Amino acid sequence: MGKIIAIANQKGGVGKTTTAINLAASFAVLEHKTLLIDADPQANATSGVGFDPKNVKTSIYECIIEGRNPKDIILQTSTPNLDLLPAHIDLVGAEIEMINLPNREKMMKQALEKVKDEYDFIIVDCSPSLGLITVNALTAANSVIVPVQCEYFALEGLGKLLNTIKIVQSRLNPDLAIEGILLTMYDIRLRLSNQVVEEVKTHFQSMVFDTIIQRNTKLGEAPSFGETIIMHDATSKGAINYLNLAREVLQKNNLTRMSDEQKIINITQG
Repeated sequence: MGKIIAIANQKGGVGKTTTAINLAASFAVLEHKTLLIDADPQANATSGVGFDPKNVKTSIYECIIEGRNPKDIILQTSTPNLDLLPAHIDLVGAEIEMINLPNREKMMKQALEKVKDEYDFIIVDCSPSLGLITVNALTAANSVIVPVQCEYFALEGLGKLLNTIKIVQSRLNPDLAIEGILLTMYDIRLRLSNQVVEEVKTHFQSMVFDTIIQRNTKLGEAPSFGETIIMHDATSKGAINYLNLAREVLQKNNLTRMSDEQKIINITQG
């Protein structure tokens, strides 16, 4: 049975889609069959793995609203072991259409029941909001990763997201866990970045991943080529960071046995 991990933060520009794409690709490269779900109407995760959203005829929208089987819609990406359930702009209207439906918060969960046994990991890229689609993702998920950028106002809105997670836990999904808080866009040269790291670790302690995603030009370039960072430049700091994150998640879930030396790839590469 696949573990479903939602990547969520209602704040935009925190590296959420970048994390969803590249964590999914890292699991795939580490030979875990992975499904990336684009649950954002902007469809950036869809274009980020090489598909033009304008050419997407069926998407997660049809799974949620019309009850279509995801198996009929899932696309194979150019990365072995990595599949995509794409998004389309139609997803914008899904929340309005879902309002009067019974079990409206569980539509995505019902859709994923049909495919979750076929994957080791299912990664859901949520939209930058706390709307009904994001609540659906949290209700379907086993855990959530919260990306937080190492910039001013980093903790702004985080309390609201954590409160939403608590509500979902109490009313809809008691098994939902916080996989971890992920620090992104870290620049070792900036005092502010280091202050944010200290502040987040002081507030959230063991909830914070050891892996930190550094600012990296290649990470920014990769989506414009429709490539994951591993396909774009496997030796870059961005690729190494996300492979380290995947290994840390695997280790956390007791899905791999590695020595301490194997856990972290040497960051001096690339």
